[in-house]
Amino acid sequence: MNKLGFDFSHFRGDVLGGITAGIVALPLALAFGLQSGMGAAAGLYGAIFISFFASLFGGTNTQISGPTAPMTAVSMVIIAGIIAANEGDMERALPAILIVFLLAGLMQIVLCFLKVGMYIRYIPYPVVSGFMTGIGVIILITQVLPMLGYYPKENTEFVKEFIPQAQETILNRILHEEASEEILVIDDYRETVRRASDITQADILKEAEALAGSNSSGVIGAIKQFGTALKNINYTDLLLGLFTIFIIYGFKRITKAIPSALVALLVVTAVAYFFIPDYRTIGVIPSGFPDLRLDIFSGFELGQIRPYIVTAASLALLGAIDSLLTSVVADNLTKTKHNPNKELFGQGIGNSVAALFGGIPGAGATIRTVVNIESGGKTKLSGMVAGILLLVILLSLGPIASQIPAAVLAGILVTVGIGVMDYKGLRHVRQMPKGEVIVMFLVLALTVFVGLIEAVFIGLILASILFMKKISDVVEHKTQSVPLTEFARELPWEDEGNLIQRLGDQVYIKHLNGPLFFGFASRFQAMISALPDLKVVIIRMDLVPYVDQSGLYAMEEAIEDLQAQDIKVVFTDLHGQPLELFERINLVPGLVEEEFCFPDFKSCVVWLENYLIKHHT
Repeated sequence: MNKLGFDFSHFRGDVLGGITAGIVALPLALAFGLQSGMGAAAGLYGAIFISFFASLFGGTNTQISGPTAPMTAVSMVIIAGIIAANEGDMERALPAILIVFLLAGLMQIVLCFLKVGMYIRYIPYPVVSGFMTGIGVIILITQVLPMLGYYPKENTEFVKEFIPQAQETILNRILHEEASEEILVIDDYRETVRRASDITQADILKEAEALAGSNSSGVIGAIKQFGTALKNINYTDLLLGLFTIFIIYGFKRITKAIPSALVALLVVTAVAYFFIPDYRTIGVIPSGFPDLRLDIFSGFELGQIRPYIVTAASLALLGAIDSLLTSVVADNLTKTKHNPNKELFGQGIGNSVAALFGGIPGAGATIRTVVNIESGGKTKLSGMVAGILLLVILLSLGPIASQIPAAVLAGILVTVGIGVMDYKGLRHVRQMPKGEVIVMFLVLALTVFVGLIEAVFIGLILASILFMKKISDVVEHKTQSVPLTEFARELPWEDEGNLIQRLGDQVYIKHLNGPLFFGFASRFQAMISALPDLKVVIIRMDLVPYVDQSGLYAMEEAIEDLQAQDIKVVFTDLHGQPLELFERINLVPGLVEEEFCFPDFKSCVVWLENYLIKHHT
C-alpha cells in the first residue's frame, strides 16, 4: 500500500465492483440530473467527479458517491429559486447555482476540520426515518406530471394566466433598475416609458412561461396541476413510464446480477427509438470532456447568492448525513471502520470539483455502495473506477444517451421514490413510543410541505426535548429519597440493609441513579425541599456519570437549603466528571468539606454512627 492509501492486492475485485456500480449509477445520474432542473448531463457530470474524487480523498474505502435522492431534492429547490430570480433564464442563473453548490462543497471541507463527522451518528432514528420517507414522497409527487407527459410550461392556456403578472414583473424590474440610480430625474421616467414600449410579446411570453414553471414546481405546484395533468395525458409518455417500472420490478424476479434499472433504460429506449416516431427525449447531452466553468467567478456578486448561504450550509450538512449513514452501512457489510472526518473531506472535494464542471451535488449512495461491495470492491479504487467508467460513457456515447425518453427517467425515479422510503419504521409505528412516532410523522410532513432543512432541525429539537424528558423520568423513577425506617418498602442497596433498626429516621439517603442534568434539576430541588425534619442527608453519587451546569446549581442550592436547616450533607463515591465540576466551582470543599466526601458507603456508615452518637444523643 502506498502513501495515498491504494491497495492493489484487490485490483480485480475493485475493477469489477467499480464497473458494476458505475452501470447502476448511469440511469440514476441521468434521472437525478433531469429532476434537478439542470438537465440529465448535469447529473452525469456530478456522478463522474463526485464518485472519483470522494473515493480518492474520502475515508470509506468501498463508498460509491454521486447524486442521491435527498441531495437532488434540495438542489431542485435551490435551482428553481435562482432560476425564478433570473427571469427564468437558466444561462443567467447557472453561475449563481454552481457557486452555491461549490460553497456547499467547501463547507463540507470546513465540517471535516471542525470534526463534525463524529456527531452525525447521534441523529435520532425517527428523524432519519421521517426524512427519508418524506424524500420518497417528494420524488413520487414531483414525478406524477412527467409520468403523465404533462409539462405546465408547454400548456398554452396555463401560461396565458400569467401574462398580466409577467407584464407587472417586467415593468417592476425596469422601474427597479431605474430607481437604483442615486438621483431620479424626469429623463429616468422617460427612459422607463421608452424601455416599456420596447417590450415584445415574446418577452412577455417568456416571462409568463418562467412564472408558470415556478408556480408548478415542487410538491405544492405538482399537486395544484394534478387535475389539469389528468385532462392532458400524453399516453405515449405514460406507457413508456409504466413499461419502465414494470421492467425494473419484473426483471428483479428473474435475476439481480444485472441492474434492472439499466435493463429498463436500454430496452425502453430501443423500443421508443425504433417504434415510436415522435417521443420526448431527455435533451442533448454534450459529447466530450465537460468544460471547466471558471466563468462562474467573472462578474460574481455576493448579493446573488446571499439568500442561499444558509441553504448551501444545509445542503452541506445533508450531504454529510447522507454520506456518513452510507458509510455505516458499508462498515457493517465489510466489518471495517470508516474515518468520518476524512469522508467529509472527500465529499467536499468531490462536490466542489463537480460544481466547477457544471454537475449537481451528491453524497454517498447506499445502493451503489452495496452493489460495489457485493461485486468484489474492497478499496477506494472501486469508486474511482466507477467515475472513470461514467466518463468513458460520456465521451463515447453522449449522442446515443441523448435519445433516451424522458418518461424512462421518470419511471426510474418513481421506483427510487418507492425504494427510498423507510418501510421498517412505518411498519413498526404501532409498537414504537408515541413521542417517537409523532417526531417521525412531523419530520415527514415538514419535509414534504415545508422544507428539508426545517424538517431536520425541528425534528432534532423535538427529539432532543422528548429524549431529555424521557431520561428525566427514568432518573426520577430510579432516584430514591427515603428515611432508613422505610427501607422495608424500598429495595435497599446491598451495603445499607442493617441500618434500618439501628438509626431510625434521623438520616435520609438520596440514591441518584443517572445523570443530573437540566431535565431533572428542578425535580431534584423539589424533592430536597420536601424532606421532613432530619439530621443527616447522604447523597449517593455512585451511579452519577455526569452533571451539567443546571444540575450543578440545583445541587448547590439544595445543599445550601439543607445546611440552613442545620442538616449535615455528605457525599459517597463522588468521582469522575461530577467531582471535577464540584471542585472547579468550589462546591467541594466550599460547601461540603473533603472529609465529608466518602469514597464508599461503608466508610460513611462508620462516620455516621459516631456523628449521631456525639451530636444527637
